[in-house]
Amino acid sequence: MTTIRRIRHFLSGHRVDAATSPPYLLHIRSSKAFILSTICVAVFTDIFLYGIIVPVIPFALSARAGVAESDVQKYVSVLLAVYGAALLVGSPLAGCNNLLVEGLAAAIVWTVGTALLVDTVGQKEIGQVLGYVSLSMSVGILLAPLLGGIVYDKAGYYSVYYMAFALIVVDIFFRLALIEKKLARQWGVEEVVSGVLDAAEQAGQEKSQEPASDESGTGESRKVNLIEPSTEELDTTAKSKWPPVFTLLASRRLLTALWGCIIQGSLMTAFDSVIPLFVQRVFNWNSVGAGLVFLAVMVPSFIAPLIGWLSDTYGPRWLTVGGFIFAIPFWVLLRLVTQNTIGQKVLLCALLALIGVGLTLVLPPLMAEITYVVEAKERERPGRFGSTGAYAQAYGLFIAAFAAGSLIGPIWSGYVLDSAGWGTMAYEVY
Repeated sequence: MTTIRRIRHFLSGHRVDAATSPPYLLHIRSSKAFILSTICVAVFTDIFLYGIIVPVIPFALSARAGVAESDVQKYVSVLLAVYGAALLVGSPLAGCNNLLVEGLAAAIVWTVGTALLVDTVGQKEIGQVLGYVSLSMSVGILLAPLLGGIVYDKAGYYSVYYMAFALIVVDIFFRLALIEKKLARQWGVEEVVSGVLDAAEQAGQEKSQEPASDESGTGESRKVNLIEPSTEELDTTAKSKWPPVFTLLASRRLLTALWGCIIQGSLMTAFDSVIPLFVQRVFNWNSVGAGLVFLAVMVPSFIAPLIGWLSDTYGPRWLTVGGFIFAIPFWVLLRLVTQNTIGQKVLLCALLALIGVGLTLVLPPLMAEITYVVEAKERERPGRFGSTGAYAQAYGLFIAAFAAGSLIGPIWSGYVLDSAGWGTMAYEVY
């Protein structure tokens, strides 16, 4: 075998014939842990490349672009919103046909990555697994400003992007090394049964007796095994004539989850637009301080896997409702931070940490709810989404909703801060 063929074999994982040897480290590269790690690294990298410029832009606009201090907030808001706009356009397309939008990497990473996770781990564990993805996202969006601010202050403008390039190399390595379960199965590697794709093959297993409801949102539906008894085969003739996205959008339960994603996205990105400039004006902090303050919001995100497990066990409804309600008073209390004192700095960090707890309670259950809705729809009429299911389309809608929030959050918070002040921004954004 030539060197080129060896490389191609290592990367593709395809079995050409019976004499083809398994790819190197097949069991590791196709394991649930490695696939989850790859997607977490991809999500982290994607969001990191966005967040790394958050503490840099306000200072670079003045120092390098000559933007007047009075106009900096406006430009920061618009520039950060551009990311959300691109993600909003790309994610629905990526869910329907990722060949059309290969250049829109963020949309494809989120949509295809989350759908791959569902196929890998199955619905039973999806809430906990998506908790790790949520953690990667939260750490990326909040750790990036910290590192970006420090590197910008200590090593200069271009060094910020050198750090980003290094992370991209790591991301590429993981993606190239990953082997999907369906390819690993060619060499007899066991695959976790997950959802609709394996329902026909597993006919004969017992069906769970748990009740199910598409619109209840209580989480019971995820407990029902999608496997039908042996007397019932998967009805492949039941495929809907409408694209899966229309069937999904007909679900009030899914629309509610998407609305929650819009709110979550706007709240998470609202900070990116206003916090760096606020701490600069009030506390006289530089880019390092502007980055460090995001640690307060980031620390609570480490409980995201636990929140995902709770969502799998008890359902997502009360976790999301509780998270949103919990955060309300702390957003309003941000208006109390107005002076450059130690007490006010501590108060700001404490309020940001408590808001971070609320945001962490919301995101993993919302992500898992997308899976719950798809499986409930499939259970109503087995085979309605065809042999490939509708997870990519569903998560395309999820990312589109989050992207809409990412578009709204920076613009709304920035313009309200400019026109009405910090106190008004704190309660109007929420």
